[in-house]
Amino acid sequence: MKSSLKNLIGILVILITFNSCKKITYTLGDLTPPSNVVVTTVVQGQDASHPNGDGSGNVTISISSDYALSYKVDYDVSTPVDLVYIPSGSVTHKYTSTGLHTYTITAVVYGKGGVSSSVTKDVTVQSDFVPDPTLVTNLTNDASKTWVVDKSIPGHFGVGPWSGSSSPDWWSAGVNEKVACCNCFYTATFTFTKVSSTSYTLQASTPNGAFTKTGSLTSLSGIPATGDEGCYNYGGGTSAFSLIPASTGISSSKSTQTSIELSGTATFIGYGATLKEYEILSISPTAMYLRVQGTETGNAWYIKLKAM
Repeated sequence: MKSSLKNLIGILVILITFNSCKKITYTLGDLTPPSNVVVTTVVQGQDASHPNGDGSGNVTISISSDYALSYKVDYDVSTPVDLVYIPSGSVTHKYTSTGLHTYTITAVVYGKGGVSSSVTKDVTVQSDFVPDPTLVTNLTNDASKTWVVDKSIPGHFGVGPWSGSSSPDWWSAGVNEKVACCNCFYTATFTFTKVSSTSYTLQASTPNGAFTKTGSLTSLSGIPATGDEGCYNYGGGTSAFSLIPASTGISSSKSTQTSIELSGTATFIGYGATLKEYEILSISPTAMYLRVQGTETGNAWYIKLKAM
């Protein structure tokens, strides 16, 4: 009996050893890239009398393809690449630059194993937006007004999630919190000027440098490639800006629904952010509360300023 048991165990050991030495081959199958990719755009209110839409700026983008598993879209090739995942292959996007503009959409379709195909399509959109006159007056005094970060109040700087919240849930600055490390945050001034009923400029003056991050985490020119968050030599600058409908979807109970969109890279407000749309959450003749997408993906920054 013992001899039979030993023989059985020996056979099992041989079988296990043999099977463990067998080469296991995995296959993903046919990695056929997506083909016949088609992008369809429908501009809201588009008809024979309004070929570029009703002025809302809303465009429904639909992507179809053979062998597709998922879809991403970049809404405008002239801005930094920002591929947005759209599970259904269809999404409605609001273009906010006022006037008539042509945007180049890039659609990327992914198949098995991550293989992908991409196509581009141009769409011309009319966006009509008239900002609240009271907001314009509060911001510019209908001529020119200068603002600074209000270090005297709690929460003058904060960080929270970009999506799903409209408040600095993660961190909020205390009174004078950045004085010791980064006083340039408080000495920089931002002068908003109303040039005409549809034209505005911003002058950023930075006597002690710009409060920003480095490298790809800022769009300000001349900032070092590496380094910690802090004050960096920056000569300031002047640029045009537009008042546009806010693109974040925050409810009107928590936002003015209006954003300041800066042109170029010479200016910023408070913190040298990469993106240039600063949503005005609230504004009065003496105080302004802004929200801007942070340099790290998924972050929102909050900045409170006071009029000088």
